[in-house]
Amino acid sequence: MSPFDLPTVADTHAFGRRLAQVLRAGDLVLLTGPLGAGKTALTQGIGAGLGVLGGITSPTFVIARVHRPDPVAGLGVALVHADAYRLGAANDPRAEIDDLDLDASVEESVTVVEWGEGLVEQLVDAHLWIRLDRRDDDTRVAALAPVGGDWAQRLATLS
Repeated sequence: MSPFDLPTVADTHAFGRRLAQVLRAGDLVLLTGPLGAGKTALTQGIGAGLGVLGGITSPTFVIARVHRPDPVAGLGVALVHADAYRLGAANDPRAEIDDLDLDASVEESVTVVEWGEGLVEQLVDAHLWIRLDRRDDDTRVAALAPVGGDWAQRLATLS
């Protein structure tokens, strides 16, 4: 799948809203990339597309947030937004991920984990990996890599 160029933050949000249309309960999305690449901006778009309640901000200091679906406008799927950035310095980051009990909510939610590569893939049989980078001109580039399941078919609608 070709990378997606996202020239502005608004484009990153819009791409997240489009991506939300192919997401469903039980999906795990891993976001990687350097600081400022647009991981939280993309998640904000996903949340808008899912119609969840509350503003989505970086969960770096709280590690994880649950955004419930809006009963009026939402699609009925919660968004769990986690950030494993601070866990990388822990003696056993996988144990800290286990303490978050993400596996308890993964079946009924869309779970988006920033910096979770190598830590959360075992939660599900298939997941979507998204690498975000930021060019010198501030254009973000999103490279999507489906891992197992029917991700490739679902993502074909984004092209």
